[in-house]
Amino acid sequence: MGFFLALAVLLIVSRRNFAAAMFLGALILAVFTIPFNEIAPPFISAFTDPSTMLLAIAVGLIPIIGGILKDTGQMDNLVKNMKIGKKAFLAVSPALLGMLPMPGGALLSSPMVEKAGQGISREKKCALNVWFRHILFLIYPLTPALIVSVRIANEELQKRGITSVSLDLYQVLLYLAPFFLLSIFLGYVFFLHKIKGEIDYEQNPSLNKVLLPLTAILIAPILDFLIKTLFAPSIPEAATLIAITSSLILVVIIGRLGARDFGKIAWKSKPWDFAFIIVGMAVFLNVFRISGIPTLIQSLQITPVLLCVVIGFLLGFATGRIQTPALIIIPIFFTKGWILSAPVFAIMFFSIFLGYALTPVHPCVSLSAQFFHVEIKDFLKAIFPPTLIGFVVSFILLSVIS
Repeated sequence: MGFFLALAVLLIVSRRNFAAAMFLGALILAVFTIPFNEIAPPFISAFTDPSTMLLAIAVGLIPIIGGILKDTGQMDNLVKNMKIGKKAFLAVSPALLGMLPMPGGALLSSPMVEKAGQGISREKKCALNVWFRHILFLIYPLTPALIVSVRIANEELQKRGITSVSLDLYQVLLYLAPFFLLSIFLGYVFFLHKIKGEIDYEQNPSLNKVLLPLTAILIAPILDFLIKTLFAPSIPEAATLIAITSSLILVVIIGRLGARDFGKIAWKSKPWDFAFIIVGMAVFLNVFRISGIPTLIQSLQITPVLLCVVIGFLLGFATGRIQTPALIIIPIFFTKGWILSAPVFAIMFFSIFLGYALTPVHPCVSLSAQFFHVEIKDFLKAIFPPTLIGFVVSFILLSVIS
């Protein structure tokens, strides 16, 4: 009863605040399953674990980078100075702005899609804005949802002493790349291939205005990969923090941002929300492991396909989140004695992603529908076909390899 109550609270509260949902869900689970005098240690250990805290700080810096790119006009410069075709613009502009981890960020790209998409139905513009805004989540290594999900899996591997399998973020990206390409193909077929014409740019494009913000965006994953590969730090999260800090410094320099303006943007970006997601996740996992629930779950009759694809998709749809389903599914996966390899992880992540991209609970969906004056049912009609194909592909692939 405590487990299902904790999950219910996690699903409901995560619609408003994912970090608060983690702590509250963990507390409820702990009250029902752990002796009172043993509740504090799993909470304290999360705050004293160096890797958890370093990752929390690093993830907390990412929305500040996004806020600076937006408020200093660097992201606008990047989008407005790309001299590309109409089809490419309608795909690339939401995708690039999708790299900014902010709730309801689809509203940033909606005016661009509206301007470039004259003659396209409102339903299709709404659907392509949501679809292309999020597909970079599948390959961008600084996506908080991906970082958190990989972290959850590695925590489980370490706690169970499994050394034969390890999940490296960049290894996972290799297996997510085919799903990214599939998503581009599906987006093109269902949203772009009948679009004709070119964009009339108001001014001559500036290569400098494209390269500077693009460099600031890409420097973090490049440095993160190089540091981890060349130096193999004992705490990998230290490399991530160094890389993201470097990107933050670069966007501040490029944007010529003063201390006061930096403080305003940092406050508005609410970095603590993102940082506490990492700590809350660690707390929930700590409580889950000692709650006795894993032993009970082992007796459930469930298959990897049902858990990772079907339940993953449904949880993504129910929560409008990626981290919440991953936090629920991954521990259950390990309690069944299964090994979460990189290919299986990629299929699970993509399945959750499909439900997340489809649901009106997801702020980007609701806000895009409002901007384009589209009813949710019409949005679902437009985006459901590519989502269904992606779901079937995931189901078949995991059925074959599991």
